[in-house]
Amino acid sequence: MRRDRFRGQGQLGRLPRRVACALTVGALLAACSATPRPPIPADTRSATSVSASPVGSSAPATSGAPAAVPTPSAPAIASSAPSGLPSGRATPRYPTAPARPPTPLAAFGYSVAPVTSAQLGASWHPGCPVGPAQLRQIRLVYWGFDNQPHTGTLVVHASVVAATVQVFATLYRARFPIRSIRPASDFGGDDDASMAADNTSGFNCRYVSGPGPRRWSVHAYGQAIDVNPVENPYLDGVSVRPAAGAAYLDRSRYRPGMALRGGVLVAAFAAVGWAWGGNWSPPDYQHFSATGG
Repeated sequence: MRRDRFRGQGQLGRLPRRVACALTVGALLAACSATPRPPIPADTRSATSVSASPVGSSAPATSGAPAAVPTPSAPAIASSAPSGLPSGRATPRYPTAPARPPTPLAAFGYSVAPVTSAQLGASWHPGCPVGPAQLRQIRLVYWGFDNQPHTGTLVVHASVVAATVQVFATLYRARFPIRSIRPASDFGGDDDASMAADNTSGFNCRYVSGPGPRRWSVHAYGQAIDVNPVENPYLDGVSVRPAAGAAYLDRSRYRPGMALRGGVLVAAFAAVGWAWGGNWSPPDYQHFSATGG
């Protein structure tokens, strides 16, 4: 009996130690869970908050939820701060590339050369008031309606070459758009075909259009230039030439390429002493001449 009693006491004596161990382990776990976690650095919190809400979303960033810190290969950076972000948290941004400057305007260029009767084609014939020896062919750069530089050819009298070059240099630097610059010979000397193509041209051995006695046009002397005929039509009192120019009869509504009183085109010719047909009645908006006719 005594032996049995002592054995029971040994078993009971060991039981409290097990309980004590269990309580000790539990206390340690509780202590660990109660230990405060180290704070997330300020920049990491900011990046974490941004990544918690997609760009453009109106939902505020979720706070308190753990989130992985973005890596350099996939940064969680928004182009603008999502709505709902706490104030005072800067949104990281990629460096913004500086705006590209406008493309510089290439230098105006031109060349002047004699012209032959073969080059003049149907725009000249024997009996015209001037011969090929009195004319010059100017190749020059002009600004197109496509906002690009182009090269055209203009035939004028030798006496007005300098004035012509000055005018078109001014127009080019002002980026005044011109549809086309080709000699009348490219259209077989047909003035109506040249106008319908909205072509700017100079010399053409032809008579004056419209009523009155038949007489040589100033174009037949190479001392007149028609610019953008569609945007600047000729009104002969009966019709509009070219026909497409009817869309530009309202001169109060400016559109590119138009000749207007006080505008770049009219001022450029006035600067070299040329007259504008837009002052006539009926008007010839496309026409500029050295003689006033």
